[in-house]
Amino acid sequence: MHTSFNRHRMGPGPSTSTAVAEILVDECERDLPLIALPRPQICLVARFGPSARKGLDVHALGVQQTVHRKLIRGGQRTVLARLHLGTYEAVLGVPAADTAGRIVALEDLWGDAAAQRLLDRLARAPDAVAATAVMESAIAERTARADRPGARTQLAFNAAGRLGSANVATVASDLGVSERHLRRVFREAVGVSPKTFARLTRFHRALGAAREKGATSWASIAAAVGYYDQAHLIAEFRAIAGATPRAFLAELHGTG
Repeated sequence: MHTSFNRHRMGPGPSTSTAVAEILVDECERDLPLIALPRPQICLVARFGPSARKGLDVHALGVQQTVHRKLIRGGQRTVLARLHLGTYEAVLGVPAADTAGRIVALEDLWGDAAAQRLLDRLARAPDAVAATAVMESAIAERTARADRPGARTQLAFNAAGRLGSANVATVASDLGVSERHLRRVFREAVGVSPKTFARLTRFHRALGAAREKGATSWASIAAAVGYYDQAHLIAEFRAIAGATPRAFLAELHGTG
C-alpha cells in the first residue's frame, strides 16, 4: 500500500448492521492512480476535498461491471458505505436498476432538501470517525422509514445466496420461478442480471484466492472458484479487468 494512501475499515456500527455491509475511509495525501474493483454492491460515497463539488459531495455508485482506473487527487478523503443487498431501494428510494453502471448525485435520489441535510451534517463532522457516524445515521434513518422488503426483493436476495454455486436455471427451479421472472426481478432489485452478479462474485473469489495463495496455479484457482477451466478464468479477467490475471495482479501490487 502506498504510504500516501490510507484505507481504514470503520464499521458498520450495530445501528446499521442490517443495511450497511462495510464502511471504508480512504485518505490520499498526494495525486495517485487507483484501481476501483467492480462489486455486485451499491455504495453511498461522500467525498471531501478538491475533486468534490464545493469541497463536499455525496453520490450513489451503482453496480459496475468492469475495473475502473482513476487518479485520486491529493488531499481527498472519501467515506464509502457498501449497502447490503435487499436494502438498496429502502436507502436510495429507487430500484437498483435505476443506478446500474451510473454515478448518481444524492439530490437526484433523495431530493434537494434531504441531500442538503446530510451534506450539512457531514460538513460539521470534525474527522473521519464523525463523518462515518453521520453516514451510518442517515442510512439508518432511511431504512427505518422504508417499508419492509417485498417478495420480489426477498426473491432476489435468496437467489443471490445461491448463485455462487449454481447456474441461473438451477436457482430459478429451486426457488419455484421461471428464469425469465428471476432475471427481471433480480435486475430490478440488484441492478444487474443474475449471470452478471455470479460473474462478479466469481471474479472476486478468484482474486482473493490469488492474493492469498500467491497465484501459484491459476488452473487450481479456476477450479476452486467455479470457472470451467483456466482459459475461462483468463477470458473473464480480460473482460472485467482488461488484463490477464497475472498482469492484473501485478498492477494491483503496483498501485497498492
